[in-house]
Amino acid sequence: MDDLIRMNPPTISKRRRWAALAVVLFGQFVVSIDMTVLNIALPDLTAELQPTSDQQLWIIDVYSLVLAGLLVTASSLSDRWGRKRMMLAGFAVFGVGSGLIMFATATEAVIALRALLGVGAAMIMPTTISMVRSIFLDAKERAFALAGWSAVGGLGMATGPLIGGFLLEHFSWHAAFLVNVPLMVLALVAGLLILPEIRVKSPGGWDVLAAIISLVGMTLLMWGIKHVAAIMAFDTAGVASLLAGLALMAAFLVRCARSDNPLLDVSLFRSKPFTAGIVAALGSMFALASLSFLLSQWLQLVDGCSPLEAGMRLVPMAVTSIIGGVAAPALAMRFNARDVTAAGLAIGALAMIMLVAFHGNLTYLPVMVSSSLVGLGTGALAVGSSVIMCETPVEKASSAASLEEVSYDLGNVLGVAILGSVASIVYRLGLDPAALANSGLDSQVITEAMQSFSAASQIAQQTGAEELLREGAAAFSSSIIITCFAGGVVLLAVALIVWKLIPRSLDIAEGEH
Repeated sequence: MDDLIRMNPPTISKRRRWAALAVVLFGQFVVSIDMTVLNIALPDLTAELQPTSDQQLWIIDVYSLVLAGLLVTASSLSDRWGRKRMMLAGFAVFGVGSGLIMFATATEAVIALRALLGVGAAMIMPTTISMVRSIFLDAKERAFALAGWSAVGGLGMATGPLIGGFLLEHFSWHAAFLVNVPLMVLALVAGLLILPEIRVKSPGGWDVLAAIISLVGMTLLMWGIKHVAAIMAFDTAGVASLLAGLALMAAFLVRCARSDNPLLDVSLFRSKPFTAGIVAALGSMFALASLSFLLSQWLQLVDGCSPLEAGMRLVPMAVTSIIGGVAAPALAMRFNARDVTAAGLAIGALAMIMLVAFHGNLTYLPVMVSSSLVGLGTGALAVGSSVIMCETPVEKASSAASLEEVSYDLGNVLGVAILGSVASIVYRLGLDPAALANSGLDSQVITEAMQSFSAASQIAQQTGAEELLREGAAAFSSSIIITCFAGGVVLLAVALIVWKLIPRSLDIAEGEH
């Protein structure tokens, strides 16, 4: 079963194609879960290990920093080493990193293991989509395969809180990591037996200097964005990191543009539909990045749900995202890719904006309706992935995959940084320090309460300050509504850009065979 497929691969049997897709999607699902399960596990983890505020940020951030930094390098190496080998190695790294959590008794160890998981994820994520592009040469089949890829990614992120909530109700926070071990073992065995090996026939030399520049540049850029957002100020370290990251990434792109064998083929952006697909990935993730995290907190801290209940209440969003992801390609073939993608994103945008009507009286019902419509509408991103791969020759699939994954990751970081900061500002403006002082709270306690509603709710429980809990809940609800409004406006703009860039005549069921 270890047959080697190079450029212009021979036809693989239909049965094996879909079996290979199942393996790819299973691995992707496990990694996608890990992106959100920490949101639920973090309170228990911090209660046991007592990390400092800086350490807590590193626990959250190091995964995405390593993932983003290594995406291009891992993707380009897979062309030379073999995409199957890269994916299976990623499964192994991810599984080992998850298992070692049992021996993590200090915060530093958890940070190191989160970094190791980021390495594994960087080896897996871009390889999943490049494998799909290489295995499914029939454009119509590929469109439905990519719909599955998109839906499973969204499903994993949406069900992460549900799985995490269940595990935390029955086990310790370690279980949120350990659950990956048997799943990755299963993926590894299935991958060894089913996946074909795929390499580019003549990839040329591997540009080590470009790989180093991309790793350092992307990491510095991501860290700078996160740092500035965390302190909500442009300090020396943040500005230096941002400028250095931008300069290195610019140098990397110039080097790639001038190279005969680029690590990343930036010429793909000459295609307007390809660019539209990347814009859809980047803009959508920017708009949606903080939604799941904020809603998970709102359900627990404001609506009074347990972690498991909070996860269950996010299930409708997961279900509708699957429905949207599966239906979108069929609709695109029935009508056209441009209108279906733009309309889906517009539905998601309007669903986020509609929460403004419930300002001052936010309850679970409008939250459920809004998030469900967001899931349904953004299922159109499955068509965006098909547009990207429809415009990508099979030998450039790794470049396209890494660009799409970088777009998702960068959009996520920017969304959390910018919209997360907006949420923090709205929350703080919603609290009245004078009224809280009149209720008997001292200035230091008020300052701590204004950092986050999580801190405010803990203080309220300890002191019995009902005024703080009431004001904090109202301010936090307002922060979600305003953040969703801002995200909805961005998503609406993305929908317009996509509609402008994708030609009406583009057919995702017709492409390179």
